[in-house]
Parts: sequence; C-alpha cells; structure tokens
Amino acid sequence: MTNVKLSVAQSKTVQLTAYITGYSYWDNTPPGSAEIARPVVHRLAGGKGSYSDPITLAVGHSIANGRQTLDIPAGTRIYLKRLKKYAIVEDVCGDGPRPQNGPCHTGHRGHPWFDIYVGGGSSTASKAQSCANRITALQTVIIHPRKDLPVVAGALTESGCRVF
Repeated sequence: MTNVKLSVAQSKTVQLTAYITGYSYWDNTPPGSAEIARPVVHRLAGGKGSYSDPITLAVGHSIANGRQTLDIPAGTRIYLKRLKKYAIVEDVCGDGPRPQNGPCHTGHRGHPWFDIYVGGGSSTASKAQSCANRITALQTVIIHPRKDLPVVAGALTESGCRVF
C-alpha cells in the first residue's frame, strides 16, 4: 500500500489491480444502516456511480495512539472498470481497536483491498449479499480518474449488479 499512498498523495492518475469486495446496508457497521465514517459527497453511503455522484467506497485504515489514518484519503475518487462506476472514499473497512491487522488494511495477495457500497436497503439482505459476492474479484481500478470514463449509472444492488 505504500506506493498507492504516495501516488494518491501526489494526485496523479494511477491504474492498478485491486481486490474489490462489496458491503451493503445489511452488513454495514452498524448493521441495517448506511452510516459512513468520513462523509464527503454523501451524508450516508450511496451514489449512482457517475463522477458527480460516485458510490461510497470503504478503505483500510489504522489506529495508532487513538488516531485513525485512512490508507487512502477521504474524498479520493476511484474508477472501477469492471463495474463502469466511479467511487469515492467515504468510509472505512475493518472494525475493532486494531483494524491495521485486518485484510482491508493489509490487502489481498499483494493487492490493495477496497470495499464498495452495494446498497441493498430497499431490497433483501440476500439480494445485496449476492451482489457483493458477484463483484468480489481482482479488478482494474484507476485512482484520480478522468471525469469522462464510461458509466452505467445506478446503485449496484438496485440496478441489477451488472459487471462488464
């Protein structure tokens, strides 16, 4: 993650392979909510996936001396090619007093781990979990993307959880 942090801090466009998972209204912290830790564009997790309305993305973080540090700064936009969606860092992935020991911070087989909000508040927990399972994979992402990349707008679960 060190190289990703450095590139993000420099605001340069970076394309890389990341491990993408999904979290929903039903398995958020707290469960049955759309609360987020670092609101930027949204008050609650959400978004349609366009550049102007990106979907909430959770990233790993660490806690040291009572201070939380996100692996990628809140407000960073990321484009997920396989989903044709823009996302924005607005939440954290990993709970407890030592989230730095969890997979969202340490990554997956050498790749950074990002957890995108799949929605699901207006559907069943089962449908939201199926969507999260469907999108879970190593995927190409672009950090600090251009504004004009192809988008298929819509909340993930509610729009059929399409992958390309």
